[in-house]
Amino acid sequence: MAQRSLAFISGVAIATALAACATTPTGRSQLMLVSGEQMRAMGAEAFAQMQEETPVARNTPAARYVQCISDALVRVIAPEQEWEVQTFEQDSVNAFALPGGKIGVYTGLIKVAENQDQLAAVIGHEIAHVLANHSAARVSNQLAAQLGASVLAGATGMNPELIGMGAQVLLLMPYGRADESEADELGLRYMARAGFDPSAAPALWVNMAEASGGQAPPEFMSTHPSHDTRIRDLRAQLGDAQPLYEQARREGRRPNCQRPSGV
Repeated sequence: MAQRSLAFISGVAIATALAACATTPTGRSQLMLVSGEQMRAMGAEAFAQMQEETPVARNTPAARYVQCISDALVRVIAPEQEWEVQTFEQDSVNAFALPGGKIGVYTGLIKVAENQDQLAAVIGHEIAHVLANHSAARVSNQLAAQLGASVLAGATGMNPELIGMGAQVLLLMPYGRADESEADELGLRYMARAGFDPSAAPALWVNMAEASGGQAPPEFMSTHPSHDTRIRDLRAQLGDAQPLYEQARREGRRPNCQRPSGV
């Protein structure tokens, strides 16, 4: 009896998972057990938590610079979504985007990204994670792995515990290597379509490698591609991105966001 019950539960879980498959913009399969509404709630909670825990830059030259670049990107690639952009006063060389239209950039990244195009490469990459539903797939995989068939069966409900757990996943769990590579590819297209020079993307990762001081772990031990892999792949993709950039420039998309002096 126990074996038959276990088999039944496993069957329900597998059937639910199969029914919840989705596809990314580049054709990769994803498990999708959470709704857009749930992901927006998780993103809002995670963003509010970040704002409570990290000093916020309000109406500073750095904040206006980040807003200018973000506006230029989302105006072209996701105009139907209202985006909230926040700059955080912290030396971390990092940025993020969350479901529900939330973008965060740390001031430490502005020191490494030498110009608007390099910073646009990072922000475009983070927006790509959202538009490709990488966060939703990440939360879905965590639900399937940790909470079992009961969650698979009830994941469509707006359970506060689910929202809270999902927010923590968004803040703490890194993306997989395939997600990172896909976000690099999509982000390169996005920045080019918005009128930012795509050749700045591999240059940015040269800067990131130098900023890390060679302390990044070997690629096989990391969830992220190595700096060398990213640089090589982005350079290989420039041939596809360059025509998008040239078209954007012909159509008048020429962002002019001023990097703060003294960074």
